[in-house]
Amino acid sequence: MIDTWRSMHPATRALVAVVALIIGLNLVIAGVTVVTGGSGPGGPTSSSYATAGDGLAAYAELLARNGHAVERVRTSLDKANLDPGTTLVLADPAGVTPAEAAAIARFVGAGGRLVAAGRDAAPVLGGLPGGGPEWDIAGARSSRPLVPAPEVAGVTTVESAGAGSWYQSRGTLPLLGDRDRVLATVAVAGAGRIVALADASPLQNRLLARADNAAFALGIAGAGRPVAFAEAQHGYGRRTGLGAIPARWRWALAGGFLATIVWMWSRGRRLGPPDDIERSVPPARRAYVAAMAGALARTRQPDVVAAPLQE
Repeated sequence: MIDTWRSMHPATRALVAVVALIIGLNLVIAGVTVVTGGSGPGGPTSSSYATAGDGLAAYAELLARNGHAVERVRTSLDKANLDPGTTLVLADPAGVTPAEAAAIARFVGAGGRLVAAGRDAAPVLGGLPGGGPEWDIAGARSSRPLVPAPEVAGVTTVESAGAGSWYQSRGTLPLLGDRDRVLATVAVAGAGRIVALADASPLQNRLLARADNAAFALGIAGAGRPVAFAEAQHGYGRRTGLGAIPARWRWALAGGFLATIVWMWSRGRRLGPPDDIERSVPPARRAYVAAMAGALARTRQPDVVAAPLQE
């Protein structure tokens, strides 16, 4: 194969290298679309795309099987078209900007339902009367309904990983909890409704089938309402093509492309005179001695020429 490659014309080798690079780049771009898939579980925490134990893929499937239209919001929430007839699930977001928090408040005020789960979702609750519930690290592993509400109809026990609780409800009504800790609260804001979970684990793949977690997960979604999962906060955007490739991958591809160009240049034919067919070598020493002897003989004064050599 190496001999075949070397026998190619330099222009042909360059064309083959460029085509191979383009094919490899397209394979990488195609691979980005399935980077969270594969044979094993994975994905960001509390993402509806994630199939790992702390993902919400099973929750999204449960909703779809029970008549809820499920969608993913992959744009910033302040730029998304949030339908007030929808339930928005915001679980363990990586971050929520003030503009997004304001957009969520408008969505709920217009009649939207919000399920905010996890400590990092607490900032969106700050606009509630009383400042919203206060999060605490101490968790409530086994919770029971504290008040009669549609969200807990038919629910007896909800199990969680004990990753947090609401220390103070502040403007919200305790919904689920044990004697000392509150796992979930509910509040009415404008024409909408908010369910706040201190710990998103009851909705996650690992615990959804435990106790009455599945019934509770369906109850907080609202009867027959479409459900939208906020996924931009988990790193999923609408970027496609080269824009969908992570920055470190783009740098690696740029380095590979530059290395290919350098390699092509190093293997290409140089400009300049052609090389000799045979390697030129200096004359033999005997010929050199004979030439010096002839030169001395032609001077007809060998003694004068030999004097410096003798000294």
